[in-house]
Amino acid sequence: MGGMSAEREVSLDSGKACAKALTELGFDVTSLDAKDDFIEKLIKNKPDKVFNALHGKFGEDGSIQGLLEHLKIPYTHSGILSSAIAMDKLTSKKIFKDAKINTPEYLVVKNLEDFKKSKIGYPCVVKPNDEGSSVGVYIFNQLKKSNEDTVISLLKKYNFLILEKYIPGREIQVAVMGSKALGAIEIIPTRSFYDYEAKYSSSAKTKHVIPVSMNESDYKKILDTALQAHNTLGCKGVTRSDFRYNESDKDNKIYILEVNTQPGMTNLSLVPEIANYYGLSFNELVEWIINDASINR
Repeated sequence: MGGMSAEREVSLDSGKACAKALTELGFDVTSLDAKDDFIEKLIKNKPDKVFNALHGKFGEDGSIQGLLEHLKIPYTHSGILSSAIAMDKLTSKKIFKDAKINTPEYLVVKNLEDFKKSKIGYPCVVKPNDEGSSVGVYIFNQLKKSNEDTVISLLKKYNFLILEKYIPGREIQVAVMGSKALGAIEIIPTRSFYDYEAKYSSSAKTKHVIPVSMNESDYKKILDTALQAHNTLGCKGVTRSDFRYNESDKDNKIYILEVNTQPGMTNLSLVPEIANYYGLSFNELVEWIINDASINR
């Protein structure tokens, strides 16, 4: 847990919650902060299994997965390739398009000219290619000079950006567990969108709505699409897929934004909330995840 990514604090929260559950389940648990000389500590500890509660870079981009495969230590969640692909928004979008999974129109921005010449129009979304938890995500509602300033500052930090057509409508998240889509939850943020603050601050007062009010065929389709995306990217264990649901669009109501291979496991997190609604306690969810651990994922 922990690590050095932009999502360190959230990962520590997830790790603490999962370590507590594993201890209550009777496992002998060692919590390891993935920084400094943690690899030496990991090797010395000789764990039977690793519960991966890392979020962000190193934790969900295939890096820690590669290390654990090399050490032949069974671990949870997705493997090297599927983790790397899901974290890479450009690659996963290309795969979604090939698999006929509906995703918003997008283009790559490598410099300010790419942004200025864009035919995406407004409103639009700009985001880094490989960050999680909505880090560095901005919504531009209209043409403004400040948009260019934001793009310039982001390009100083990231090699390139994804510019995406903004899809109006509702924010729906779907949990997939193994070979089954568990269920969906709707997010209604009080902020402009479901950003980092809305996800992890209890003061942000984001409203979680479950069950989701949606016609039966659309609900089935959104669950089926989440499972299809999970399988198409080769994911394992538990994932959470983010969708926009635009009821007023008769042709394309459902758009997938991304698949998260390391969903949050805190008391504000969505996957545990979905699991709980469908009769699976937090400890039961954690037990299922650790029992699913393996190598060659």
